[in-house]
Order: sequence, then structure tokens, then C-alpha cells
Amino acid sequence: MNETKQVKPFGIKDKMGYMFGDFGNDFTFILSSMMLMKFYSDVMGVAVGLVGVMMMVARFVDAFTDVAMGQLVDRSKPGKKGKFIQWIRRMCGPVAVASFLMYASWFKDMPMGFKIFWMFFTYLLWGSVFYTSINIPYGSMASAVSADPKDRASLSNWRTIGASLAGMFIGVVLPLIVYYKDANGNQILSGSRMTIAALICSVGSVICYMLCYNMVTERVKVEQKTEKFNLKELLLGLARNKALIGIVLASVCMLLVQLTSSTMSTYVFPNYFKNTQAQSVAGVVGIVITFICAAFTVKLSQKFGRKELAVAASIFGAIVYAIAFVLHTHDAWVFVAIYAISYIGLAVFSLICWAMITDVIDDTEVQTGERSDGTIYAIYSFARKLGQAASSGVSGLLLTLIGYSQATAYDEAVVNGIYDITCLVPAVGYVLLALVLIFLYPLGKKRVDHNAEVLSAKREK
Repeated sequence: MNETKQVKPFGIKDKMGYMFGDFGNDFTFILSSMMLMKFYSDVMGVAVGLVGVMMMVARFVDAFTDVAMGQLVDRSKPGKKGKFIQWIRRMCGPVAVASFLMYASWFKDMPMGFKIFWMFFTYLLWGSVFYTSINIPYGSMASAVSADPKDRASLSNWRTIGASLAGMFIGVVLPLIVYYKDANGNQILSGSRMTIAALICSVGSVICYMLCYNMVTERVKVEQKTEKFNLKELLLGLARNKALIGIVLASVCMLLVQLTSSTMSTYVFPNYFKNTQAQSVAGVVGIVITFICAAFTVKLSQKFGRKELAVAASIFGAIVYAIAFVLHTHDAWVFVAIYAISYIGLAVFSLICWAMITDVIDDTEVQTGERSDGTIYAIYSFARKLGQAASSGVSGLLLTLIGYSQATAYDEAVVNGIYDITCLVPAVGYVLLALVLIFLYPLGKKRVDHNAEVLSAKREK
């Protein structure tokens, strides 16, 4: 792995281009995590528990497709623009089309068996095949854009900003468009409006992906792996990689917090508070908090360390959600304020987590002498999908346990249960995240700085 010569220096164009990449990713990812369960339960009439099971089953498929894609990326020949970025242009169209097809409201009157088949088929096609084929090379690309840890931290920051922009559209604009009020004043999700919104998100994702493709430059040459693939050796190596295990478990916990909050917002605001305007404002608040945290997170992580900063942020978030549970407020705007404060913990970790995976890639090279950006990122991507599945599975299971259905969606006991789930699951997720980082993730500031020095000396030889 060597720095290429005669290329323009790393700068704002790369940062913005990388930002657009995750903007494109999350046009479909956040839409799925926030709206898919609500769409199939309220529009298509599928039980929420079954939707959660589907998302968990898909993760078993991802165990194979993610690793396979990571190997394919590592073994692919670099193109004119680089090794990783070529995949973005290839796969942006298929992932957008598959995402749109998941929200086929025109099938709502079909037999239940067909609707369940369509749900499984399109979700696997989107998430386990096409999203995997674009997200893994995109995430792996951070290591090739620059070898400087500071630049990578900056890319992590900008990537989170891109995700926040997608979240702003989906979390802020969509609730104002896709819901309507029935005769009783209840907020009802419109199937046809949801389908149009999905189409808009798919088109937006393709535009963002192409901006990423044209703005980002790969400066670090990552050679094609040609040695024979050995699954047993790969699995043993991954099992001994404590840093990778740590970041995998941390990511599962982080996604449990993030996506449970996102999924449950589509239930707690329309059903418990009966206020989708507050849901939109909460989405805006999340974006604002992320931008504020982005201004100082990189500097704080350089001073104290990424692991150390993430632990503090996780503990803070857990405390705030615990307070929200105890208060059990019926005021939507009080809850928005609590949500804003708790989001600081999530924003800080989200801003640095992508740099943490490059720390793991560097540490693996120092420990083993081999660099496998695509494979390691594939494992990390799979972990994030496990987090998504855990969130969806837990949310679906708990909604089922409290008796949620189309018929009971506004019963007092059910909506109180929705509020409890919205507070308790993220609080537990934050606690687990802090414990994983403290006891399992070994890459504190000293070790990260040491690895950077070792690899810098290696490349200068």
C-alpha cells in the first residue's frame, strides 16, 4: 500500500464528495430503518413481529454476501479512478431501483402471502445484494483517499454530515408529506404518498452517488489481492482480532440506539403524542446537534482519543434517556427537548466511528503485516446490519408484546408501551456501548498514535 504520486492534495472537494456518498447511502438506508416497518404494518397489514423477523433473517444472508463482497473488492483490479470508487458508479442504479420496489403500495390489496413474499424478496434484493455491493467499497475507500489519520477523521465527520442531510429530508420533510388525518384526528400513513416519497429518495440517491464518484480522489494505491482464498484462515484471523471484535459489538450497540430511536419516532409521535409536526422538529434538532458537534468532535478526539470520547458520549446519552423514561411526559415538545440533549451522545459517536474502523484496519496491518480494507470493512458493514436487525427485531417484538396492531394502534395501554420502548431500548443500548468500548475495544489514543507512526515509517521505506 503506497501513496500515489502526482495527484492533487486532499481537500474540501474530497470531503464534500465523500459526504455525498453517505448522503446517497442513507437516502435508502434511513428510509428503510425509519419507515419500512411502519409501511408494512400500517399500509400493507403485515404483523410488525414478522417484519422484524424478516430483517433479522436477512442478516444471516448478509453474513455471506458482505464477506463475499469484501473479498471481491479486495481482489478486484484498480480502475482508472481507483480500486473502490468504480463500484459506486456500477451499483448506484440497482440499489436505487430495489429500494423503490420495497414500497409497492399498489400491492396492498393482494393476498397476504404475496405481500409477505414481496416484502422478503425486495428487502433481500436491496439490502443483502445491491446495498452491500455499493456500501462496502464506499466505506473501504476512506483508507485510499488519504493515509493521514487526521484526514480520515475529517472524512468520518463529513460522512456523518451526509447521513444527517439524508436524515433531515426523511425525518423532517417526509412526516409532513406521507401522513394524513382521519375523522378522529389520528395521523395515518398514506401508502401512495409513501411510494412517491420512496421514488424521490431513490432518484436523490443516484444523484448523490454520482457526485461522490466525480469529486473524490483515491490517493493511496491498494494492491489487488491475488493469493488463494482460505476461509478457515480468514475466520481464525478475524476471531483473533480484538480491535475488530470490539468495533463490531460497539456498532451493533450504536445502531440499536440510533435505529430504535428512528423507528420508534414513527410510532411515538403519531400514536402517543399525535403530533407529527414535533416529529419533524425532532428530525431538525438531530441535524442541528450533529452539525454543532461536528465543529469540535475532531479536535476533541485528537486531544483525548476517539475511544475515550465515545465512552463519555455513551454514558451521557444513557443518563438522558433514563431521565426521559422516569418523567414519562405527555408534552411532545418537552420530549423533543430531551431527545435533542440525548442526541449529543449519538452524534459524537457517529462522527468518529468511521475513523475508528480505519484505526482497526491500520492496527490489523501493524499486527499481521497484511492489509484487507474491503474484508474488514465488510465485517464492519455486517455488524451495522446486525445492529439494524437487532433494532428492528427488538422493536417489532416489543410492539407485538404490548399488543400493537392496526386495530389497537391508539389504545391507551399500547401508546404508553410505545413511549416506554422509545426510552428504555436506547438507554440500554447506550450502556452496552460504553461497556463494550471500555472492556473490549483496545484502540485508545496511545495505540492509535503508535500505529500511525509505524505505518508512516513503513511507507517511507
